[in-house]
Amino acid sequence: MTKTFTRRNFLKISASAAGGLMIGFPMAARAQGAAGADAAGAAGAEINAWLTIDANNIVSIVTPQSELGQGAFTAVPMMLAEELDVPWESVRHVFADANRHVNNDNLYVSTSTGGSTTVSRRHPYIMQAGASARERLRHAAAARWGVPVEDVVAKQGTLTAGSNSGTYGEFAADAAGITLETEPAIKAYGDWWLLGTEVKRLDVAAKTNGSAMYPIDVTVDGMVHAAVKACPVPGGRLVSFDFEAIKGMPGVIAAVKLTQTKDVPAFTDMRDSVAVVAESWYQANNALASLPIEWDLGRGASISYESQTAEALSLLGKPGTVLKDEEGNLGNKRDKGVNQDEVPGLIESSSKVVTGEVFSRPYEAHATMMAPAAVADVKDDRVDIWTFTQDIGRSLTEVADQLGRDTANVYLHQTYMGGGFGGGYNMFIHRQAAAISAEVGKPVKLILSREEDIAQDSMRPPVWSTYKAGLGDDGLPVALLTHVVGEEKQPGFSLSYVADMPYKVPNRRHESSQVQSHMPIGYHRAPGANANGFFVEQMVDELAQAGGWDPLEWRLKMTEGLEPYQRVLKAMKEKSGWTTDLGNGEGMGCAIVESHGTIAGCVATVTVSRRGQIFVDKLQYFMNSGYTINPLNAREQAESSAIWEMGYAFFGGLDIRAGRVVNTNFDSYSIIRLPDTPLDIEVHQENSEDQWWGGLGEPAGPPTPPAIANAIFYATGSRIRSTPFSKAAV
Repeated sequence: MTKTFTRRNFLKISASAAGGLMIGFPMAARAQGAAGADAAGAAGAEINAWLTIDANNIVSIVTPQSELGQGAFTAVPMMLAEELDVPWESVRHVFADANRHVNNDNLYVSTSTGGSTTVSRRHPYIMQAGASARERLRHAAAARWGVPVEDVVAKQGTLTAGSNSGTYGEFAADAAGITLETEPAIKAYGDWWLLGTEVKRLDVAAKTNGSAMYPIDVTVDGMVHAAVKACPVPGGRLVSFDFEAIKGMPGVIAAVKLTQTKDVPAFTDMRDSVAVVAESWYQANNALASLPIEWDLGRGASISYESQTAEALSLLGKPGTVLKDEEGNLGNKRDKGVNQDEVPGLIESSSKVVTGEVFSRPYEAHATMMAPAAVADVKDDRVDIWTFTQDIGRSLTEVADQLGRDTANVYLHQTYMGGGFGGGYNMFIHRQAAAISAEVGKPVKLILSREEDIAQDSMRPPVWSTYKAGLGDDGLPVALLTHVVGEEKQPGFSLSYVADMPYKVPNRRHESSQVQSHMPIGYHRAPGANANGFFVEQMVDELAQAGGWDPLEWRLKMTEGLEPYQRVLKAMKEKSGWTTDLGNGEGMGCAIVESHGTIAGCVATVTVSRRGQIFVDKLQYFMNSGYTINPLNAREQAESSAIWEMGYAFFGGLDIRAGRVVNTNFDSYSIIRLPDTPLDIEVHQENSEDQWWGGLGEPAGPPTPPAIANAIFYATGSRIRSTPFSKAAV
């Protein structure tokens, strides 16, 4: 997902006719019918492809990333406004034009929205766009006033030089025609006037007054509706269906076969499916439920979560594949050259051997707030699509691929999303909608039922883990062996945060194995770290207890010399009221996990009743992301990811039987609700501010379940080794 972007590339793109510098080019015309805020920019002078300024000094800033509740529509404008130096109340956000991006050499560099990268990886070129616009405005004013450009000051939407003064809007058209010889450097931390302050989000008004448009809200003249069903066992194939049995049902128009083109489809590839088209979605869905369909279920029909667990336990009893780095050594970015061959012997010859029982976490679904939906209008000369996506550019090219069309004639119109969590990056609903519209010759709105959404989701993969360690006379580990079993298609997910744990065990051996799987696997919030943090951070507590160490002091000792970790751990110790002795039925536990470049520590306080009911009384987070551009949104994202992961820990777990998901709606696949959410959540930002940037949309999630599990141990003496907690005996 890393993109290379240089100042030279920026000059090349922004100086091209297609890439910007077009005087008075209205953004609404470019969007060509997109719903929602596309038209908000309206007429104005486009300084570069990222922003326009109108005569009233309103700055409309393009946001290429999707807004799915994480704050991209505020973060991107903030970064541009910082460099442009314009009053925040004059800023508006505008949806990016996916067609323009795709057909002009990836104009906005990246439209991908995932991995907590909107700020951490993209701030240099986004802020560069704002700095470039500011300097072009200064040059335009200098030329009109006949003064040296060095005398022109651009500040808060106004240009001044001596007695001369004017707004940005007065010079925007002139600035659009200027090409700079060299691009200005962006500001360093410490020179910010807007970034680092608490800014209220720009999307709140639209989401609270009902004007925000989601794919499910889009209506097109002549539109019909579709419901779809893929093979209930992922990877299976369609044999036949009997349209005659339903064609007389109310509102039914057609049934459309959708064909899987790959033997093993990725999470963005079409799967064998049947769609029923009708005058309303409810008519389509009811008819689909009555449609006789014959499936070839394929190899997955013999696989269940229980069979995978049995296979995993068998694999854990045997040697696994030893993980090695790019140089052929075991270890990670902090610790190279560990002699893995000697680890078993070192463990057995140590003062004390500690063996961990199996930890496990099951499959999970995204289960977003809004059911995935897409609207497609396929005509002979153009295609319009509104869809549930975390990457508008990629989804546009996938629609073009599905239809065999030139991307120049495909227009994807960005909308808001009702959650994503990685699910909007792993969808193929836009392919389905486009194929159905092309078949019936009408605009089509496709909505996935909740059952279809969960059954065909790109799952979070299961993980089974265990360890064995040898302790020295000081109670600290001298050697460690871990074994993690994941599923076969994405083994990397099963290793994240295990092999690269920060703890300085002098001799380590990390092994992995994979179970057979047919389930589609995709990205979920903090992939890999979300499951493996649960294992590693409980393992750490067990090792500390076995060696006679306080678990927080153990972490401090084992991360000595790692300033970002030390900063977080010391704050946890000083600010949380840390203790492992709160009395019978009460407990405090801690965990710290690095994810997406951010170190996140959690201290959880719980109460467990005599009947085993678990109450999370307080969650405290200590986040080191290097820098924070909006502390308010940072806290919101920490709270969001924490509650998201807590929901999985307490109530999640997909039930896979005979190859298919059994619990496909919220009556059987529960999500966390308000009464289960802690009233007391604290977020402390403990930033190093040392030339590195981490993401903030995901990292508070992974330490949450292990911190709660560790707290439960201190409250009860029982250790929870699997999720959901609701099924655990405490």
